[in-house]
Amino acid sequence: MTGEVALAVLLLGPLLAALGCLLAGRQGSTVALLALIAGAAAVVVLWDGMLRTGPIEVRLGGWGAPLGIVLRADGLAVGFLAAAVVVMGAVWAVARHDFATPRARDVFWPSSMLLWGALNAIMVSRDLFNLYVGLELLTLTAVAMVALGRGPGAIEAALRYVLYALMGSLVYLLGVVLVYHGHGTLDLDRIAAGRSGADALALGLMTAGLAIKTALFPFHAWLPPAHAGAPSPASALLSALVPKAGFVMLVRLWFEAMPDATPPAALAVMAALGAGAILHGGLMALRQERLKQILAYSTVAQLGYLFVMFPLVGGAGAGTAGAAEAWAGTQIGAFSHALAKAAVFLCAALWIRAIGSDRLADLAGLARAMPLSCFAFGMAAVSLMGLPPSGGFIAKYLVMRASFELGLPGWGLVLAAGGLLAAAYFYRPLAALFAREPPRVQRTPRLLEAVPLALALAAAALGVLSQPAYDLLQAGAPAYARGIGP
Repeated sequence: MTGEVALAVLLLGPLLAALGCLLAGRQGSTVALLALIAGAAAVVVLWDGMLRTGPIEVRLGGWGAPLGIVLRADGLAVGFLAAAVVVMGAVWAVARHDFATPRARDVFWPSSMLLWGALNAIMVSRDLFNLYVGLELLTLTAVAMVALGRGPGAIEAALRYVLYALMGSLVYLLGVVLVYHGHGTLDLDRIAAGRSGADALALGLMTAGLAIKTALFPFHAWLPPAHAGAPSPASALLSALVPKAGFVMLVRLWFEAMPDATPPAALAVMAALGAGAILHGGLMALRQERLKQILAYSTVAQLGYLFVMFPLVGGAGAGTAGAAEAWAGTQIGAFSHALAKAAVFLCAALWIRAIGSDRLADLAGLARAMPLSCFAFGMAAVSLMGLPPSGGFIAKYLVMRASFELGLPGWGLVLAAGGLLAAAYFYRPLAALFAREPPRVQRTPRLLEAVPLALALAAAALGVLSQPAYDLLQAGAPAYARGIGP
């Protein structure tokens, strides 16, 4: 399989699988599994090709920009493609037992495949319009998954998600119109090669739209009810993967397409929003009494970590070793978060199936009945807190070290405060799980409990075996993000 074929598999495979899931009925999960196996093979090919020859670029139909569509798999894209296929595989293993009714089955499996395909397209697209199309498909499938939740709260959460998404789309498109008016193209590389007087306004509009879609504080009001109300396997996808799409688009815009339109003050504002997310999300998580609500607000907080890198990578620090450390640490943190957050939501799925509730009081003593999944939850929580030797620890360490090297220690202290808050809100479910009185539970196969455990161990391994992640991120990295080692 060549790199070009691998990209085709990752883009067309999920779309064909979605159609196959609709036609296959009860065998929809089998169709999804076959697509995931093909996707995993394609990611391995891209990873190997990246390390051998650098970024893999495909011009559809042989036409380059602006007439044709250009796809490019660089280190950042391949890292997220790999995280996506791992998380999708884990969700498949748990979800095939949860979505047995015709309605749930006919919605979840096609939607999950479309969501995966949209995410893949966003990672490799190189023009603003195709990025927009991918983001809209991602949003529509995510809304469908939220609506699968039980009770009127799920429909209300889905409608709120739709309203916020529409607002974000309109604002983003206004920015795209300004870019096309000023540059005459929507290709990211061509935009970077030119300048327009409207670049700052266009970037501001697109950033606002994507911040809404990404649930960056203070535009996050739709996220907690959506993630808490959706079925838990769907929540794993919504939390681990969906917000990363908007983040990657923002990174492409700020540091690749329009770096000259990002003054230090604007970079600091983005980090300040990230800091607000860390503190607000952490404090709100402390107040919740349901596990999924705690996890949803923790997602708000952990998304904030990704934006603290903006003033460290851009501005006066661009091109320095500190900027490179902040870049690598942030991306490794995003990969680690995807694995660990999927693990804790899948644990929640197993526990809700076993005892019928996610209230902390009802989880008391569950570690005695379901030890593997409780251990997996603890391991994943270690990574989300940023404790050694996990991927979350390596990520925080690199970003904090960069903040002190660049003379911006305040951002590093924000990360430290976020870690303390994470320890506090994860302590509450962990304390309940290991209480003395075990509840009555429905029997859960140990093999299912091993699924979130595998994800949690992968998040931990990302910290211990960080060299492959570094090598991947260096392949095709921007000039400001090269030249560091673990």
